[in-house]
Amino acid sequence: QVQLVESGGGFMQPGGSLRLSCAASVNIFSFNAMAWYRQAPGKERELVATITNGGRLSYADSVKGRFTIYRDNAKNMLYLQMNSLKPEDTAVYYCHGSPYSWGQGTQVTVSS
Repeated sequence: QVQLVESGGGFMQPGGSLRLSCAASVNIFSFNAMAWYRQAPGKERELVATITNGGRLSYADSVKGRFTIYRDNAKNMLYLQMNSLKPEDTAVYYCHGSPYSWGQGTQVTVSS
């Protein structure tokens, strides 16, 4: 069974940085693409960033220029570097392996 395990969430003040990690139990190239999603309280889950097997990157407009998605193929790891954090970035962040694999989520809270 495929497992995706996130880590790296926590509490940060506005303007700070966090790096989320996602460890996959399988070769990450077994997924068509990998992505980070987030879900804030009372809101629907939204796509934050995607990286395809070919290395194409895409970002939600709300995080462009602040967040970077990247991977370590040798370690089967996916990352999300989050800079210039804002209170509206507060959410549970999920790692996703296309099409069906999800992690359990990690909480990110941005507040002064």
